[in-house]
Amino acid sequence: MQAPLSPSPIPPSFEPALAPGAPVETHVHISRALAAGSLLGLIVLSLVWELLVAPLRPGGSWLALKALPLCLPLAGLLKNRMYTYRWVSMLVWLYFTEGVVRAWGDKAPGNYCAMLEIALCLILFVACLMHVRLRQRDAKAAGQSDAPPTESS
Repeated sequence: MQAPLSPSPIPPSFEPALAPGAPVETHVHISRALAAGSLLGLIVLSLVWELLVAPLRPGGSWLALKALPLCLPLAGLLKNRMYTYRWVSMLVWLYFTEGVVRAWGDKAPGNYCAMLEIALCLILFVACLMHVRLRQRDAKAAGQSDAPPTESS
């Protein structure tokens, strides 16, 4: 004797590919790697840019300290903390703005570093956005599949 089938609250095309107890999807791992990689890239670029490639003053400048705020979220991203992904997606816009201003106003090679900073900021933002959305979708799908079906009146 079979149990009656109840309609699924999620259409079949939107159901998660993995069961609730299964490991996290590959897309979440990719977005996590992109976020951590682009953040590390921004840290390295900030240091190399301000100390070696195109410092504002010969011998390096204090502007290299702009890499310090980028070091703060690195531990949170590596520990996969959702809150860190959210606030990094807002912090990155400060560096994006600096990149746009300096790409417009600096001469080569400083403007090339600024364009690279813009690209890394966009990659970091999109990776953080995708990571948060994918994890929320997985959590929502796992929560809905564990909960008993409810009847609407």
